[in-house]
Amino acid sequence: MSAPLAAATALTFVWLGMVLAISFMEAPLKFRAPDVTLRIGLGIGRLVFRALNIAEAVLAAGLIGSVVAGSPPARVIAAAAAVVLVLVVQLAVVRPSLTRRSDRILAGEQAPRSRSHYAYVGLEVVKVAGLVVAGSLLLAA
Repeated sequence: MSAPLAAATALTFVWLGMVLAISFMEAPLKFRAPDVTLRIGLGIGRLVFRALNIAEAVLAAGLIGSVVAGSPPARVIAAAAAVVLVLVVQLAVVRPSLTRRSDRILAGEQAPRSRSHYAYVGLEVVKVAGLVVAGSLLLAA
């Protein structure tokens, strides 16, 4: 395996681990901690997800660069591109809606349950599947 593809593989699995740890462990567990209110949980969540999304953008850029430099098979390129596309949709389409809702709640308003949250979680599931596929294909390349 070439160095760029080895880097792409490492970046893919680091990204996968971060998403699993934050989105599927930290996010739901923080609301089970004693005395964590919705407002406190949202405040923490905003900070954590902002940091995660920045890290994801860096990992996505590294993955793109490594894939381009490594010239892998088309299926690897497609899987990596799909994962990056999901991230772009989350950041450009879904996250702004979630931020507006959390702004309202943090300002003291009562906001209805958001469908955007379900969209974000659904995209996280798709992203995890895409990262598993991309990583597996990279290991086989």
